[in-house]
Amino acid sequence: MDASTLSRIGLAGLAVMGQNLALNIAEKGFPISVYNRTTSKVDETVDRAHREGSLPLTGQYSPREFVLSLQRPRSVIILVKAGAPVDQTIAALSDHMEPGDTIIDGGNEWYENTERRIQEVSEKGILYLGMGVSGGEEGARNGPSLMPGGSYQAYSNIQDILVKVAAQVEDGPCVTYIGEGGSGNFVKMVHNGIEYGDMQLISEAYDVLKHVGGLSNSELADIFAEWNSGELESFLIEITADIFKVKDEGGDGYLVDKILDKTGMKGTGKWTVQQAAELSVAAPTIAASLDGRFLSGLKEERENAAAVLKEAGLSEEVGFVRSGIDKKKLIDDVRQALYASKICSYAQGMNLLRAKSNEQGWNLNFGELARIWKGGCIIRAVFLDRIKKAYQRNPNLASLIVDPEFAKEMVQRQGAWRRVVGLAISAGISTPGMCASLSYFDTYRRARLPANLVQAQRDLFGAHTYERLDRPGAFHTEWTKLARQSGAGILN
Repeated sequence: MDASTLSRIGLAGLAVMGQNLALNIAEKGFPISVYNRTTSKVDETVDRAHREGSLPLTGQYSPREFVLSLQRPRSVIILVKAGAPVDQTIAALSDHMEPGDTIIDGGNEWYENTERRIQEVSEKGILYLGMGVSGGEEGARNGPSLMPGGSYQAYSNIQDILVKVAAQVEDGPCVTYIGEGGSGNFVKMVHNGIEYGDMQLISEAYDVLKHVGGLSNSELADIFAEWNSGELESFLIEITADIFKVKDEGGDGYLVDKILDKTGMKGTGKWTVQQAAELSVAAPTIAASLDGRFLSGLKEERENAAAVLKEAGLSEEVGFVRSGIDKKKLIDDVRQALYASKICSYAQGMNLLRAKSNEQGWNLNFGELARIWKGGCIIRAVFLDRIKKAYQRNPNLASLIVDPEFAKEMVQRQGAWRRVVGLAISAGISTPGMCASLSYFDTYRRARLPANLVQAQRDLFGAHTYERLDRPGAFHTEWTKLARQSGAGILN
């Protein structure tokens, strides 16, 4: 093919995310070739490109034609289902690629799979990136947050494209080179874990306001819209306000009240909690959000439990404590509790990223991660700018909770936070995310914990030894023997 007719980049995998990202790239002025095993998807994408502005997008119908339609060094984004389909796509494309060409996987892939693939394709001289893409279908089309990790040379080859395609905020495009290996996929995984926590906390705020405060969907829409103009301003708060406005077209009332209370998931939240456990990083808010999804799936069991416990005498009034509630005060308290809980959730996610970065030698820039999450992605929020600044003030910050600015806010909001959690508990409303965040805060802020007793128990039954506050070394005590001697002495 004539070099002047070759595309600047290619994209394989034309489900909605792939189509939208390809159209975004073309709209930014970069000629792109697209390929999909199902040829109708290629035709559909070409048709969309024509309808959406005669965009420079060309359809290809075989792996060979697709690869050969690209300028050297070739760069190919693949957006297919994680796991075996990625390996199959790589195999089909790499047969026609040359040393110096680049493959970019834009799916939610397990980071170790990316590291395996980096090694495998390097045997052919091919470069590889695992790139997290956040923002959903709308973000892919209009500007996502991009988290590429792997070969820096591969990133350099497409950097000019990524900085134009990514969401744009006041301090730059929402993309940065994350680091080596599977770092891009890992960062996207933790992003999704934080997203789980955010969504759980928002749902708890809704539950308290609706079932304790007795607020209507119309009132909730106004409250969340108001919150979205303040410290809680974010994509998730914005769309929550919109959800409460939508009425059921097929019947009376609001659509949100007709939705089955079972939350789906695709695995990244579970991976986040598993990695936190592997690295001994406390992430109770994210874990609570995952547990919440597990429990939501037990719909029939929960309905049966409600009936059994009602028969056993559980009051129907539990969960509906509205009399004497100061709505205005409750709304403000819930706002503060939600904000403080979110800080704890983000702190947990950032600490997990730090632990993995230290283990892998990725040298992650946490302030830069917060910056690229300010636009395009699902967790985009105004307070990410303040997280960015916290890490700029202190790149070695142990936790967001001890950043002077955030510490002040946590202290100011803890009264409201405790009132909301206490009120929810007394009303029988489960708030696992807010409770987990508050417990995390209370545990982290205490200079001394009851862990001394746990360690004494471990030493008694397993001779695991213990350390002392007053002198160095490892110690073991014959607890049972001494306790019996002491007991005998008391009896005498």
